[in-house]
Amino acid sequence: MPLFALVALTVVGLLTFYLHRRLVVAPGWRTRWRYAVSALLVALTALSVVALSGGLRWGTADDTRPVAAAALTWLVVALYLLLGLAVAQLGALVLWLATPREVRSGRVRGWNRATAGLVVVAALGVTAYGVVAATNPTITRTTHTSAELPEEFDGTTVALVTDLHAGVVHGADFARKVVEDVNAAEPDLIVLSGDVVDAPFERHRADIAPLAGLRAPLGVFAVTGNHEMYTGTTAEWVAEWKRLGITVLANESEVVTVRDAAIAVAGVHDMEGEGEFAPDADRALAGTDETFTLYVAHQPRMASESRDRGVDLQLSGHTHGGQVWPFDLFVPLQQPMLEGHAVVDGVPVITSRGAGTWGPPVRVAASPEIPLITLKKG
Repeated sequence: MPLFALVALTVVGLLTFYLHRRLVVAPGWRTRWRYAVSALLVALTALSVVALSGGLRWGTADDTRPVAAAALTWLVVALYLLLGLAVAQLGALVLWLATPREVRSGRVRGWNRATAGLVVVAALGVTAYGVVAATNPTITRTTHTSAELPEEFDGTTVALVTDLHAGVVHGADFARKVVEDVNAAEPDLIVLSGDVVDAPFERHRADIAPLAGLRAPLGVFAVTGNHEMYTGTTAEWVAEWKRLGITVLANESEVVTVRDAAIAVAGVHDMEGEGEFAPDADRALAGTDETFTLYVAHQPRMASESRDRGVDLQLSGHTHGGQVWPFDLFVPLQQPMLEGHAVVDGVPVITSRGAGTWGPPVRVAASPEIPLITLKKG
């Protein structure tokens, strides 16, 4: 068994055991309730592990999608149960220390019962809010001003669509909604900055078919993300994007013109890529030194590879804005920024929270978005 899988199963097992202790044993419920809750915890956790590993394979992707969504949503419920019960356990410890010995057991048990119920309600409520929030990516408007932008491109709008994660949870209906929202904003140029998919090609090919409907007068461009690399079918997905009318920037650039003026749109493969899909910033940016350059790279930290190479604006995703609180606190351990605007190693970067979700179809304190960036000369 791979080390990562072993560690993941160990963590999940310990989480399930802890929830069992705090929800079942500590409150001292009657035997029939103990068995029922314990069985439910084990079943939900096992199903979520199977779903996360792509093991739900009966029928079509549409057949398994509701089961996968429910199973993966349980992981968020479990996270908030863990956080809430840990706080409740600290309270139980304080109560135990402050209570006379002869009544200590009953009072602590009462505390555990009351807090277990409150934590369950809170965890379910927050997760339900997150499920609803994740279904509705919104257009967020922002601007980027540059003295290098040709006058003819002043006011040009760029839609940054990232992290759709079409596959196990998000199907064609979600992609269709994103396409409708983007087209309604009437952007001049559309960029897909990676993690369009996160599942094998044959089973999930139809999930991105609506992307053929994206419309922008200056073109629709895409680069790979790390999840395209994880699918094992990267080449098939890239070929499908091209078939759908999307220009794939495979370590290369394209010239976009308005009247007699031009800018470059350059893109690079994700840093997780290998072989023909390995990133090559030098190749992607070759010949763009004298031109205003939009650089598309899935991860914000890839700006370190393009510094001092004439990049005027990098467009990225990957972070999901943390997706589910409190993971936003850990993103800075890997990436130089969480979302919005920043300057990374001298390169201006706009990072989107993304339109979709990875794993659980839940977003808490990191609402989904599709940035619409207006380029201004100034």
